[in-house]
Amino acid sequence: MTPRRPSLRLEREFQRAGHLVIAGMDEVGRGALAGPVSVGVCVIDPSVRTAPMGVRDSKLMTAAARTAMVPRLHRWAVAYAVGHASPSEIDEVGIIAALRLAGRRALAACGVRPDLVILDGHHDWLTDPGEVGLFAELVDEAVPPVTTVIKADMRCSSVAAASVLAKVERDAIMVRLDPEHPEYGWAGNKGYAAAEHLAALTAKGASVHHRRSWRLPGAVANAPVLHDEQDVRGTPEPVSDQEAGR
Repeated sequence: MTPRRPSLRLEREFQRAGHLVIAGMDEVGRGALAGPVSVGVCVIDPSVRTAPMGVRDSKLMTAAARTAMVPRLHRWAVAYAVGHASPSEIDEVGIIAALRLAGRRALAACGVRPDLVILDGHHDWLTDPGEVGLFAELVDEAVPPVTTVIKADMRCSSVAAASVLAKVERDAIMVRLDPEHPEYGWAGNKGYAAAEHLAALTAKGASVHHRRSWRLPGAVANAPVLHDEQDVRGTPEPVSDQEAGR
């Protein structure tokens, strides 16, 4: 069955309800073993027309198609940005809080305060129950209202566009890091749990770019898992060709 193409139908419904400036947001790298977790944001308003032909959830696009799409999305959106949280920040606060930090950074960087944020899935990881720790830097940046939509990356053009922006930027980071530690194969697997990555971890241990609080092959046994919000307990996620961008 061919996946449905995203559209602005849901965004238009929210705009008719009074939320004129809408930010689609999506994350990339949540299940990776190395590198940052990244959040893209793509902002639209009622003046924005139909999204460029071919935009869809980044996992359903080839690496070449994603890269070619980026300048078209830059011209299409009212504003856009990608925020990141580093492996050390993931280790310090947990993956959910790190997602929140990356999302806050993306919102701050795009320079536009939306009336509504659309997140893919069923969990609002952007709204913080308490502004503490790493979020002190963004405490003055109140988060707009958030709505979650199941399969938003396949239904909403703004969210699909955000996923493409985040995927292209994070993949480029991992390719730039690859020459520092070529044994892990990051140029191909982008930090996910591909076979060559797991084998190198077992043989050589973790690098500074790995998430060391996770129970990685070759890492310190029984490494602590920090914070209640860290819902990934160091279990490597298998990588697919789509996720790695091959």
